[in-house]
Amino acid sequence: MTTTPALPNPLIAGFHPDPSAVRVGDAWYLATSTFEYLPGIPIHRSTDFVEWELIGHVATRPGQLGVEHVPTAGGAWAPTLRHRDGVFHVVVTDAMGRGMLHFTATDPAGPWSDGDLLTVSDGSRSLDGIDPDIVWDAAGTAYITYSGLVLGGADAGTHTGIQQVRVDLETHRALEEPRSLWSGVGGMFPEAPHLYEIDGRWYLLIAEGGTERGHGVSLARADTPEGPFEAAPGNPLVSARSTTRPVQNTGHGDLVTGPDGEWVCVLLGVRPRGMTRAFSALGRETFVTRVAWQPDGWPTIDPVPLNPRPGSRIEVAFSPETPLDGEWISVRALPTDHADLTARPGWMRLDADGSTLGDPRPVFVGRRQVHLAQRTSVEVDVSAGIGGLAVRYDERFHVEVEAGAGAIVARAVVGDLVQEWRAPLTAPTATLHIDCGPGSSAVSFAPAIHALHLAATVDGQRIPLAEVDGRFLSSEVTESFTGRVIGVYAREGRIDATAWVAEGDDE
Repeated sequence: MTTTPALPNPLIAGFHPDPSAVRVGDAWYLATSTFEYLPGIPIHRSTDFVEWELIGHVATRPGQLGVEHVPTAGGAWAPTLRHRDGVFHVVVTDAMGRGMLHFTATDPAGPWSDGDLLTVSDGSRSLDGIDPDIVWDAAGTAYITYSGLVLGGADAGTHTGIQQVRVDLETHRALEEPRSLWSGVGGMFPEAPHLYEIDGRWYLLIAEGGTERGHGVSLARADTPEGPFEAAPGNPLVSARSTTRPVQNTGHGDLVTGPDGEWVCVLLGVRPRGMTRAFSALGRETFVTRVAWQPDGWPTIDPVPLNPRPGSRIEVAFSPETPLDGEWISVRALPTDHADLTARPGWMRLDADGSTLGDPRPVFVGRRQVHLAQRTSVEVDVSAGIGGLAVRYDERFHVEVEAGAGAIVARAVVGDLVQEWRAPLTAPTATLHIDCGPGSSAVSFAPAIHALHLAATVDGQRIPLAEVDGRFLSSEVTESFTGRVIGVYAREGRIDATAWVAEGDDE
């Protein structure tokens, strides 16, 4: 049994799915999916695999990802991050957007290239697939290995298993027709391939079983990157299916050497709660588990433990001299498209454009919810408009506290169901609160998903407005690939926001 201290889990909390990691010298870099949010594809850095710093994003400029008009759950799917000869590479599918893309940078903090489309051999269209991986053989030939899901055209929805092509990275065209590789041991939806050369053999790591409760990681190996591949004994090597483990949906893994040369697997997972452990408030997060190589050349992968970090408190003071940090994200737009920090120093101003939270591009600037129990508050001046504080999964699932026009409104939007609670607003400013904490429906023998408590403080008096069952805003109910994002929005006129505070823990 290892005596190495346990790594924190989740490794990166909140909506951070599909992790891919690379080691460069004594540092590690990690990329995750962002779907329709911008800036896209965050890059985290660590020097000890414990503390991770967000150093930048791949997509920080208009046009790098074509997410402005993608449907919900489209956009940046499953990047692979690699490093070769001083250059960082990201390959990713911009689903229902630009297609399969290749980005490069000499500094992982950015700036990154505009992104080149990886195409079929005649250059007529993008490669048909998702979750691309990039690897080079000893001769420098680049291979793109991907999950063959067709996203558009007459064959949309067709899945051809794990596919591979050699590509010319000067022209970004395939050098051949795609070949089929090993696609697992029978689990649904083989995806997330990663190919590695380790000790003279080629190992193909994939996910299968779907990204829900059946998710798992399976492995095969071959003498060449093109196969044929032999399946590892005991596949899937890691899965939480049909177990009582607190971390479920474990899959979509990537192998990397960790501290002290020990191998680890970064992968996604969820923390479900409720009597049937069926509801995951924060969506898919990044976890890590240990890998041990056996004498026969096959690895074993430990089950994914839960080891949450201590609680945290984030206070944001808006300033014209300090741009919004990279944790702020917006929907199909950059935060800078909405947030004005100069009009009123010390405040963030949002100008409404006629959209609401039910529209694809709301005037909304938020941060991921990172704790299961979290209290978020912001002071707003609504003397010239209507807006508020919202926790969002997508345009059909969101809960908010709104102020303006003489009223405070708590609102729950759950698909086609809308419920509101109202109180008078007697001042031009109010502090709005969304607290995730124990609710009245909790049972004593199960870890309950926390309720959303909506309130406002006006003239020093806190006004409780509503308690909303947290199950309604979970990834399973919303069928979302993302997670909870809590932010400020404007619906009419303009609003100003200040004194942002988010604090919480995972007990």
